[in-house]
Amino acid sequence: MTDDTEVLVVGGGATGTGIARDLTLRGVDVTLVERGGLASGTSGRSHGLLHSGARYAEADAVGARECIEENRILREIAGDCIRDSGGLFLQLPADDPDYFEAKRAACEEIGIPAETLSGDEARAEVPGLSEDVERAMKVPDGVVYPSRLLAANAADARDHGATILTDAPVEGVRVADGEVVGVDVGGSVDGTIAAEQVVNAAGAWAGELGAMAGVGLEMRPTKGVMVSVRYDGLGPALNRARDPADGDIIVPHDGEVVLGTTSIEVDDPDDYEESEWEVEAMVEACSEMLPAVRDADHVRTWWGVRPLYAPDENSREGARGISRGFFCIDHADDGVDNLTSIVGGKLTTYRQMAEATADRVCEKLGVEADCRTAKERLPGADDPERLDALVAEFGGAGPTDEDVVRR
Repeated sequence: MTDDTEVLVVGGGATGTGIARDLTLRGVDVTLVERGGLASGTSGRSHGLLHSGARYAEADAVGARECIEENRILREIAGDCIRDSGGLFLQLPADDPDYFEAKRAACEEIGIPAETLSGDEARAEVPGLSEDVERAMKVPDGVVYPSRLLAANAADARDHGATILTDAPVEGVRVADGEVVGVDVGGSVDGTIAAEQVVNAAGAWAGELGAMAGVGLEMRPTKGVMVSVRYDGLGPALNRARDPADGDIIVPHDGEVVLGTTSIEVDDPDDYEESEWEVEAMVEACSEMLPAVRDADHVRTWWGVRPLYAPDENSREGARGISRGFFCIDHADDGVDNLTSIVGGKLTTYRQMAEATADRVCEKLGVEADCRTAKERLPGADDPERLDALVAEFGGAGPTDEDVVRR
């Protein structure tokens, strides 16, 4: 069997579903394939923080601006796919006060709202906060429910004519005369799909798809552990005001908080050790901000793998947490004219990544149409029950927001 489509998107994470939505809103015929359910990869296995950009402000102004811009857009279009929790960056005695000041000044320069609170003021806002907190900075962080976000993007793409295929792993890529002439897909498809343009949005697995097409795409995936524990009543997301390290983010859910995360390089995004010491070290570090989580009941533990682009990581000389940009790569330079890869980036900036990719693909197709995804609300945005029904239809909830979607 051979199916024909204008654009085949490989990968049903946030970026892939965002690309499918963007392209279909521009009138392009799209088919998306995902090897599992939509939330089965990196997007559904994150800590779910909606970044304000403050985390990156002093190190990467461009990345921080991307975050605050997309943070504001998602508040307009995503409804119950996100939660406006606010956020605090906390300075503890071991943390360099100059780092706090540099971050505050950078936020002001970039236009990220930031208000300094004393330790007592912070504890008044967040009961249970460590007595060691010396001061805090209030920023517009939030929470993303990725399962809902992905399902809503996929549903809007389908409503505008896209074909969304889950449980559809790519098993081979056929290249002839300098272009992809067919993509062999197993599972629910069990056939070959031909497309004018192919988009590699496979995230941490993008290098494997590139290899199938005979192009070099070097990824450097890193694993990170998250733990959801019983804790009721946390309002804002908590961040440690120091250079990014293990156990420096706490994300609030109803009756739970998500603790994150570690960063350890892995060779294979499908095969890596899930070490208990990572969990213990991360929980201990988070408890320095919110002591009660040290002994809180664990609800679920999961690891996710970041889709980091090796050339970008090499340029950072091992520095962790500096805002990772995204890269839209045209493989015409590698001898495959109709293959484009999108790698790197963050969940918060998925829509911007999708827009950049859709712009590139439309240029190749000769399609002249503007992006509409920043203005049009996602379907079901104001109806949590509809969103959760879409999640179930497209493959179920990922662990990040399993408690919210399945309650």
